[in-house]
Amino acid sequence: MSTDTAETFRPHPAEQFIGLNSTVYTDTGHSGFPESFWHSLSLFNITRITITGGLIILAWSLSFTSLGSYDEDLFFYAAGLHLTVSVLSLVLIYRRKPGFNWQLTQQVCVDVILICVMIHASGGLTNGLGILLMISLAGAGLISQGRLTLFYAAIASIGILLQEVYTLFSSGSTHAQFTHAAFMSLGYFAVAWLAQRLATRAVASEKLARERSIDLANMAQVNQLIIKDIKQGILVVDRDGNIRQCNAHAGRLINLESQPDYLHPAKLSDYAPDLAVLLSKHRIDFNTDAEPQYLCIRSHPVRVRLVPIPDGRNADAIIYLEDLSHVQAQVQQLKLAALGRLTANIAHEIRNPLSSISHAAELLHEERFSDSTSNRLVRIITDNTQRLNKIVQDVLQLNRRDTTRTEYLDLPAFLRTFIDDFCLIEKIDTAVFTLCFTAGDFIYFDRNHFHRILWNLCCNAWRHCLQQKGSITIRIIRAHDENSLYLDICDDGAGIAAQQQKQLFEPFFTTAQNGTGLGLYIARELCEANNASLEYMNPADGAQFRVRFRNNNCKPQEIHISQSNNG
Repeated sequence: MSTDTAETFRPHPAEQFIGLNSTVYTDTGHSGFPESFWHSLSLFNITRITITGGLIILAWSLSFTSLGSYDEDLFFYAAGLHLTVSVLSLVLIYRRKPGFNWQLTQQVCVDVILICVMIHASGGLTNGLGILLMISLAGAGLISQGRLTLFYAAIASIGILLQEVYTLFSSGSTHAQFTHAAFMSLGYFAVAWLAQRLATRAVASEKLARERSIDLANMAQVNQLIIKDIKQGILVVDRDGNIRQCNAHAGRLINLESQPDYLHPAKLSDYAPDLAVLLSKHRIDFNTDAEPQYLCIRSHPVRVRLVPIPDGRNADAIIYLEDLSHVQAQVQQLKLAALGRLTANIAHEIRNPLSSISHAAELLHEERFSDSTSNRLVRIITDNTQRLNKIVQDVLQLNRRDTTRTEYLDLPAFLRTFIDDFCLIEKIDTAVFTLCFTAGDFIYFDRNHFHRILWNLCCNAWRHCLQQKGSITIRIIRAHDENSLYLDICDDGAGIAAQQQKQLFEPFFTTAQNGTGLGLYIARELCEANNASLEYMNPADGAQFRVRFRNNNCKPQEIHISQSNNG
C-alpha cells in the first residue's frame, strides 16, 4: 500500500462550515496521517523497548529461565539489536520520516526476524516467546486501523515456520515443532483478524464522533450567530447564579463589558441584583410557565422572561430581556406621526377661517372706537390670530420635513453669517455670542432646515441666559471616530429643571407665555430628517443643547463641486 494516503483522511464536508475560532478535529501532518497515528506508533515503539528490556534483564539476572538456553550469545545479540533498532525508530517517528506505513512495516518485520532469532536461541517455541509476535500483530493492527494486518500475520507465520525449518536442518527432527508452529500461525491470523475488526469499528466510531463533533460545533456557531443578532437580550445562568453566556444586547443592558469566562464566570448579582433576586424566587416555580416580569435595570424598563433548562449540567435557566424603552419610543413615534398627519389636515382647514378672522380684526382696528374696551378686544383678537397662524405655519413646516435638499455646508462660515443675521434681526450685540471652532468642518445638511434649527436654539438661549457679553457659547467638537461632529449651544442661565427635561421635546410643551411648544420638537424632527440628532446634555451650570451630525466625512472634490453649483 502506498504511503500517500492523504485522501483517506480528507476532512468531512461539514468541516468547511466551521469558522476560524472553531476547534480543528483532524490535525494531519505533511505525511497525510493524523498526529494521533504517530502518537500511537510512538507508544507502540515504547512498549517494544520495554518488553525487550525486560527480556534482557530476566535473561541476565535469572539463571533458571529458558531465555537463551540454546545459544545465550545469540539471544543477547538479537535482543540488543532489537533494543537498538527500537530506540532509533523513536528518532524516525519524531522526524516523521520516512512515511508512517513504511515505519510500521519495518518495525513489524524487525520484530518477526529478531523474535524468531530469540526463539531459536532459547530452544524453540516451548519457551513462550512466540506470544510476543501476537502482541506486535495486535498493536500494529490497531495502530494501522486494520490495514495490512493479515500481511503482517503472514510474515509472522512465515518467520515461525522458517525458524522451525532451520531448527530441523541444523539440530535434527527431534527439535522441530511444526504442530506448535502451525497452531501459533493460526493464532497470529486470528489475532490479526480480530485486530482488523476492532480497528474497523474504532475507525467507524471515530468518524461518527468526528462528524457529531463537527455538527455540534456548527450548531453552536449557528446558535451564537442567532443569539448575537437577536433583538432581545439573552442570559444563560447556572445554579450558582453565574452568567455562562450572554449576547451583546444583554451585555449592554447589565453593563457586562465582555463575554464571561468559563473558569471565571461573572456573577449575575454583581451586575443585576434585582434580576438575581427574581431568578432565585422563581426557581421553585420552574415546573410551571412563569409570567413575564417587569424590572428597571440601569434606568431601563425591561420585560423579563425566565425559561428553565431541564437536566442542564452547566446551565439552569435562560433569561430573556426585552428593553421596553425602544418599544415605548417606537409607540411614541407612531403616535406623533399620526398626530402630525392629523394636525396638518386640521391646519389646512383652520387657515381659511383664520385668515377671515384676521382680516376682519384688521378692518375693526381701522375703525376708531371711542371706548377702550372695544380697542382692547380687537387687540386680543389680533394677537391670538397671529399666535394661531404661527402654530399653523409650524405644523405645516413639520409636515414638509421629509422634503430635504441636502448640500455640503461650510459649518464655521455658515455660523458666522447666521450670528450676524440673528443679532441684526433680534437687535442683539454680537458680543453675546462666543464662537469656538476651527476652519475646515463641513456638514451635509439642508440649508433652510439648519437655519431654522439654529434660530430656535439661539432664541431659547437668548431668552433664558443672563444676556451679557459671552452669555451664549457655540462650539464645534469632532468625535473620536472622526465621522461625527458635535455642535453645542450653551447659555449661562438657570438651566432646565429635572422634571421638565423629560418633556422638552414633546409637542405643545412650553414654559414661555406666548410660545407654541413646537420649537424644540420641530428642531429635533428636522435633525432626524437630515441624519442628525438633537439632545439636551444637562450640564452643571446653565443649559446645553447638542446637535450631532453623523457620517459627515466628505471628499474635497465633492465640496468643490457643491460650492461651484451653489455659487
